[in-house]
Amino acid sequence: MSRGSEPLEVCSKCGRRIPRSKAIQDQKSYSLGTELGTSEDVDLRGRRTVMYCISCAKHGRVLEKLKKKNERKRRY
Repeated sequence: MSRGSEPLEVCSKCGRRIPRSKAIQDQKSYSLGTELGTSEDVDLRGRRTVMYCISCAKHGRVLEKLKKKNERKRRY
């Protein structure tokens, strides 16, 4: 079964170009702040979507078996 022309995504880790259907999406949170110690402190928080190829997602533990993921969560 053909999907036709799919848009390509770029992996955030290695830069590999992969079809959108094979890309793994993950939400990363970030926070930027200035620690000036005054009333003008700026604190910026947000979330961004990152795309990974399958090999980078497995290596970075974004994709892993649920059993291992739950064991790792219980340890910490």
